Amino acid sequence: MNLVWAVLLTSAAGGPEDPVKVDGGWISGSSSGEVRVYRGIPFAAPPVGALRWKPPQEVPPWEGVRACTTSGAWCPQPRPLLGRELGPTGEDCLTLNVWTAAREAGEKRPVMVWIHGGGFTTGSGASALYDGTVLAREGAVVVTINYRLGPFGFLGHPALSKESPQGVSGNYGFLDQIAALRWVRRNIAAFGGDPGCVTIFGESAGSCSVCRLMVSPLAEGLFHRAIAQSGGAHGRNRHLRERREGMDPLEKVGEEIAHGLGCDRAADPAEALRGKTAEEILGASNPAQGLFGKGIKFGPVVDGWALPEDPGRLWEEGRHARVPFLLGTNADEGTLFLRQLPIRTAAGYRLAVRSLAGEEAEALLRIFPTPTDAEVPRALNRLVTVGAFVAPARILARASARDGAPTWLYHFTRVPESPLMNPLGAFHGLEIAYVFGNLQSPAMSLVFREKDRELSARMRAYWIRFARTGDPNGPGLPPWPPYEPAGDRHLELGNEIRAGSGLFREACDAIDAARSNRPGPADPPR
Repeated sequence: MNLVWAVLLTSAAGGPEDPVKVDGGWISGSSSGEVRVYRGIPFAAPPVGALRWKPPQEVPPWEGVRACTTSGAWCPQPRPLLGRELGPTGEDCLTLNVWTAAREAGEKRPVMVWIHGGGFTTGSGASALYDGTVLAREGAVVVTINYRLGPFGFLGHPALSKESPQGVSGNYGFLDQIAALRWVRRNIAAFGGDPGCVTIFGESAGSCSVCRLMVSPLAEGLFHRAIAQSGGAHGRNRHLRERREGMDPLEKVGEEIAHGLGCDRAADPAEALRGKTAEEILGASNPAQGLFGKGIKFGPVVDGWALPEDPGRLWEEGRHARVPFLLGTNADEGTLFLRQLPIRTAAGYRLAVRSLAGEEAEALLRIFPTPTDAEVPRALNRLVTVGAFVAPARILARASARDGAPTWLYHFTRVPESPLMNPLGAFHGLEIAYVFGNLQSPAMSLVFREKDRELSARMRAYWIRFARTGDPNGPGLPPWPPYEPAGDRHLELGNEIRAGSGLFREACDAIDAARSNRPGPADPPR
């Protein structure tokens, strides 16, 4: 679906702008109207050669003025499913992009740092869908980041752990995100941003990252607000050395990959692994894509250091950043993933629910019934939407509000009228275009109507107001009630903007009960 966005979106670029001093040296950018754009800014040393599978290192300095007018490489990744966009790839991928309309360094505009989705396996902050021009024009300084993906970002192995002063491996992509936030703290004032007013926001795997950054001691103090769009902290979280919830420890997974590459017989397996090409690494690791894709699921690992314990448990124990928190889900999160499920009959659906939900299965089958085979796709969509997205979001909202952090919950329900989009409903990731405001080009008018542009304008106002003040409410906006567990209130963002309560309450209660008795579905990758 991102490929459709890339074709429809346009981004104008003008001449070079006045140089800006950042880590490493001076850079120049380009302009898009009143917005200055800087693309492909390195925030860490290229993680290649001996630095493959090492924590991000300091940016090497350069001489003169570096032209930052072209986005950096995307981390090597498998060809994406679902028609997603894919740019030029390379392991020298630790770059970020900045959009700002500030004319002076001291303006202290709110900073919004976007973490892209892709199941920790695909994607890039350079995707056309994440163009920050509109948000920057409306007052934010927008940063989109790259981080290492799949086996390049999340490979563990005993030999790699032995090299580490902390005795761990596997969280390189997560450490990249933290390094990018540290870069923002040191450098964003030069772009007119306020390093004391930083919001992290992301969707799907980016949202899962936000929720993990909120419990990582290494990220403490690097952000001041957080927005999580369709992704949480609960589910099956892989551990570095322990088998948990049916998942092999990451070091064992790494040993199997090394064996497949013939590196296990080398005197130095880590050096042998670093000698393999990116294509060989990808081929041997077979990264899984999508919520139900086959292969190895990569992502942040519980290593006792960057992630000291299971992130869901850390949230439930109140060991999370107490910052203003805005989070939510879409009405049809499941539609993009249904083709990965080999369930076609009502009998197969009931068998799958009973095997996953145990004692709570009958309640879920009553809430999401399938009287005929024709009802299976709709029921599966609802079950995936609530089980993997809505219910986990409610857990986080409850924990955040319980622990005293201002919290706001949303549910996005707008379905575009275009035949290109309409069959998928309010699908996973649809809200991104509304948040970034990238609906204005002539081509996009074929997909989105005036109703969509009006909703986008209000969503941008909520998001920017939240980034600036920690509260999405503001003049001219429909009131958004803060979340509190007793009222269980949310804001519907759809054909109308209106407050509601008890979103899928009965189903969420049943899923919570099932989750407490056995492992739930994996976090929703994208």
